[in-house]
Amino acid sequence: MATIATMLSSSLPGQPFCSFSNHAPSFSFKSITVTRPRPRTRTRTSFTWLNPQPRGVLVEETPPSSPSSPSSRDGSIKVLALPENRSDDIQAEARALARAANASVYSPQLVASKYGSQPIKVVGRALQVLTAVGLFGLKLLVDQKSGVLDQNKRIRAIELRDTFTRLGPTFVKLGQGLSTRPDICPPEYLEELSELQDGLPTFPDEQAFECIERELGLSIDSIFSSISPRAVAAASLGQVYKGQLKYSGKLVAVKVQRPDIEEAIGLDFYLIRGLGFLINKYVNFITSDVVALVDEFARRVFQELNYVQEGQNARRFKKLYADKENIFVPDVFWDYTSVKVLTMEWVDGVKLSEQEAIERQGLKVLDLVNAGIQCSLRQLLEYGYFHADPHPGNLLATPEGKLAFLDFGMMSETPEEARYAIIGHVVHLVNRDYEAMARDYYDLDFLSRDVDVSPIVPALRNFFDDALNYTVSELNFKTLVDGLGNVLYQYPFNVPAYYALILRSLTVLEGLALYADPNFKVLAASYPYFAKRLLTDPNPYLRDALIELLFKDGKFRWNRLENLLTQGRKDRDFSAKEALQPVLKVLLSADGEDLRNLVIKEAARVSEAFTLGTMSETYRYIPHFVRTLVFNGNANGPFMMSETELQNMIELRDQVLRIWGLLQSSHDFDPAIFLPILQVLEQQPEARRLGGRVVSGITQRLAARFLQQILRVPSTASE
Repeated sequence: MATIATMLSSSLPGQPFCSFSNHAPSFSFKSITVTRPRPRTRTRTSFTWLNPQPRGVLVEETPPSSPSSPSSRDGSIKVLALPENRSDDIQAEARALARAANASVYSPQLVASKYGSQPIKVVGRALQVLTAVGLFGLKLLVDQKSGVLDQNKRIRAIELRDTFTRLGPTFVKLGQGLSTRPDICPPEYLEELSELQDGLPTFPDEQAFECIERELGLSIDSIFSSISPRAVAAASLGQVYKGQLKYSGKLVAVKVQRPDIEEAIGLDFYLIRGLGFLINKYVNFITSDVVALVDEFARRVFQELNYVQEGQNARRFKKLYADKENIFVPDVFWDYTSVKVLTMEWVDGVKLSEQEAIERQGLKVLDLVNAGIQCSLRQLLEYGYFHADPHPGNLLATPEGKLAFLDFGMMSETPEEARYAIIGHVVHLVNRDYEAMARDYYDLDFLSRDVDVSPIVPALRNFFDDALNYTVSELNFKTLVDGLGNVLYQYPFNVPAYYALILRSLTVLEGLALYADPNFKVLAASYPYFAKRLLTDPNPYLRDALIELLFKDGKFRWNRLENLLTQGRKDRDFSAKEALQPVLKVLLSADGEDLRNLVIKEAARVSEAFTLGTMSETYRYIPHFVRTLVFNGNANGPFMMSETELQNMIELRDQVLRIWGLLQSSHDFDPAIFLPILQVLEQQPEARRLGGRVVSGITQRLAARFLQQILRVPSTASE
């Protein structure tokens, strides 16, 4: 009979609930195994949910074993009963989905149809927005002319905050984005606009409680043993209450959507979309499809209006990223969640922008910022599922020192091809390979394949040659984004909507970091992650990028490898074992002949450096008169080579030793990791041939050097 070894993890609706992810939680299962004759020989395993079941039952059907495996020749069925709490959670989520069956989704056609027939409302709203924004701009102009612009900053900042608040949720979100950019807004504006994150006006509590009862079909008293009589926070789309569940006693945050918010947001996006059409038609220097970007943003905002979708986003985010000890994601209580009501685990914490409050708890702000950067890099480049709205109100420092993520309404995904292309783009940037950078825009879907990228190369060179004169620690992400933006405007680029959200997410993240340290640079903090991915990821695209980074003009750049290892080890997930195996796979592949030739040449050069460098240093300890006698009166040394060449050999040897030391000091280093390499060398003909060629290359180079010394022939610089 087949053994029971099944892991279960959650997934999105419509996908199998069975997963073999490393992040899947462990459960203990009750099982029943039923054996029966199975005449089929085709190997197939299927999983089926048996419904209705009060606790959820998973059936695994295993076919007969192959004739070579006598352990189980009969087919068997295993019935795995889910843990009660997990099964209940799945069923509760299904009920929440049923409550959200009629949730609104953004449709440009429906919005146009609805508001196109209401010209009076549209004109009225347009005048309201233009009047408010125009009046504020006029006040700034008067301040500037009067020379009191700096004196009135606080007054104007308060007025801008109030203006955004009066204009409604769409403009509140705009203000939230500005509140995280200290390099754009003065401190007075940052402080006032930060109030838009959770200090917004509330709507009547009676309306909120009525909404809860209407949405969930239960009375407040039957759900909560206690609930705050007033909202504890107000956001752009809703407001939050703190409650205690009656059935479990757990503290929860209950978010209730603002009344009539869908109407207000729909009208604003109708107006913004109309502005986008005008920009596309009359503004030539903007080459992106503005209407498409507006539609993408509107689609995301409308998704935020569906709190069941937000709950599913939170569940998926928790599964992917909360495996790290410094990241916390609250649980969702599905029985008390609907389109307009979201109930999640309560999180005690302090906003990342409140540096003094965090430090009073004995925590370091930069540790939390770094945790956010590393998590964001995983979101953008590892799994591709990322939080697109990480403003300070959505990132909390918990008393335990964890970074808690909140508000999962606005999420986005990076296509797999783009994730690898972004990492490759960084490699090409480091190498100043602008031709390859230009070609990357095909993979990033910035350009169609029929566009000639050769005119773009000089523009990239002009900007990045200047930018790369700075060290990585000096580079500012916004500087690079702005410079790249200038290039994008000049050529027929079409920036995908997901990329705009990536830029927004990263610029917000850098803005948060600048609160803690004005000299902080996101790129410097991100480099260890890039180095780790290049050294350990077996993806062919990244393996090629690593080879491209390490080899140039037929020579191995040991300084690049040393730098990658130094930076990669700073990432807590770096593994020396993982860094070795993928490289070996590339080296022994059918397409690895060019790489093998380079490795053979480099192995001979390193062996020579070790041999002659060590001999030279030993020679220095021989007394002067002995050197004169033994080496035919040549007191300067036993080798016919320049001091520069000898010094280069010693530096190469020392660099290789430093690299070996970096590998040895890695947390998971074990000499036994080389056993698989030795096994491959024994088993694969190509590996045996490679070993022989390396030995032959080393022998020939040392023999040539030995003959050179005997004949006293000076070496050339090319050797």
